[in-house]
This record gives sequence, structure tokens and C-alpha cells, in this order.
Amino acid sequence: MVYYSKTHEYIRMENETEGFVGISAFAAKQLGNVVYVDLPEEGDEFSQAEDFGAIESVKAASDLYAPVDMEVTEVNEALADNPRLINDDPMANYLMKVTVTDSSQLEELMDEAAYADFCAASH
Repeated sequence: MVYYSKTHEYIRMENETEGFVGISAFAAKQLGNVVYVDLPEEGDEFSQAEDFGAIESVKAASDLYAPVDMEVTEVNEALADNPRLINDDPMANYLMKVTVTDSSQLEELMDEAAYADFCAASH
């Protein structure tokens, strides 16, 4: 299941507690060509809505926010060398793998249909 935040991050759950965090295809399209990604370290912990990094494109720079309380278990190192991978396929080229520390917060996020409506209404 994939969940989306109002700040355009997604979390794709692999099981009850582990998932992949990235930016949505909508956000990637809005940003344009991604040129730099600043990501946290493995073991870092973040609270929901806390700033965990930044993403820069030729158009803009944006902070990245935790969709849920989480601990980083793996960072996608391929993005350091080639951040444009995010533009190619934001879902496959996730930012990091995480352990969700409060799974009840997933209920506060949007599913794909609700997120599509949110994007259509806000832009």
C-alpha cells in the first residue's frame, strides 16, 4: 500500500512496519530535473512532519518531511551520484528505507485516489 502526505512525500509499505519513502511523481514533475538530494544517515529518527532532508532541482529547492514517525534503515546511495533517477521513476527510486515507529499515523495520510484529488484541487 502507498500513502501520500500533503507535502508530496510517499511511503510505500512493504509490511506492517517497513517501508520506502520518496517523493511523488507529481512532486518530481513540478520540481523538474533534480540535481541534488540531501538525505539523512542510517539510524536517524524523525517525527511526523519533521524536516529530514532537501531536494534541489533546476527550478527550486524544497525541504523533505517525514510522512510518519520513522527510523532510517537504508539510504538510496544511487541518488548521490545520479539524483535525476527520481525524475525517471520516483516510486522505484525511493529516497530511503524506514521502519515506521507509529503505524497509526498511516491513517492520517492519503491513498492514491485521495492524493490525486488533492493534487488536482491544489494546482
